[in-house]
Amino acid sequence: MPAAGDFVTLRWADREVRIEHRWIGRERAGRPLIVFLHEGLGSVSMWRDFPDRLCEAVGARGLVYARPGYGRSTPRAAGEAWDLDFMHRQAHELLPALLDTLGVDVTREPPVLLGHSDGGSIALLYAARWSRHLRALVVMAPHIVVEDLSIASIEKARTAYRETDLRERLARHHDDPDSAFWGWNDIWLDPAFRHWTIEDEIGTITCPVLAIQGLDDEYGTLEQIRGIARRVPQTRLREIPDCGHSPHRDQPEAVIEAVRAFL
Repeated sequence: MPAAGDFVTLRWADREVRIEHRWIGRERAGRPLIVFLHEGLGSVSMWRDFPDRLCEAVGARGLVYARPGYGRSTPRAAGEAWDLDFMHRQAHELLPALLDTLGVDVTREPPVLLGHSDGGSIALLYAARWSRHLRALVVMAPHIVVEDLSIASIEKARTAYRETDLRERLARHHDDPDSAFWGWNDIWLDPAFRHWTIEDEIGTITCPVLAIQGLDDEYGTLEQIRGIARRVPQTRLREIPDCGHSPHRDQPEAVIEAVRAFL
């Protein structure tokens, strides 16, 4: 199992927040840094050993972190609801503040961002504003629009959280599973969120992009990554068979090989 994470405190959203994070391969001085951005119900521990395996395969360093509301990071405040721009705020405020606090100089050593699902969307939004500060971008099952398929699956997740052991399973990875689940589920099922899109914004991305998606993704159609390729022509696509919404769990070897070849 990967080693336990560390913590750093920074000021964000008008309060102090504690961010759980874990470094990988820090002894590989001078090697590229891959920053891992988790999914809508993810955490540091839910990546399992995938970041370690990938960093070893490509000879990179790694940084895995949990956004506020997830894992061992500061949970949502009582009564706090996320706004429609929650992914923009993570991309434009929280991630830059975290990298700065941890001493990552993106102007001197541009990192690679690797994001999954919501984390992929956040990575795209960061790249749309600061491509010059990135070596490359890898997104797995990202969202650039809200689809009916996504909403249907998220509605099923709500039922599962209420009626099955999903809460108990998430509690293995989150200090406050209600913070993680309801923060994500409530905003995605907010009727106003159906109009959320980042299609126009990502057209400014200039760094190399690898977009990966499973052919059996239950949270999005292939139009998500194909839409990226239409707007960001330097995008390389990898569509993986026998793979659902989590390529790094369903087909880790295929993902590692795709990223290795890309980088």
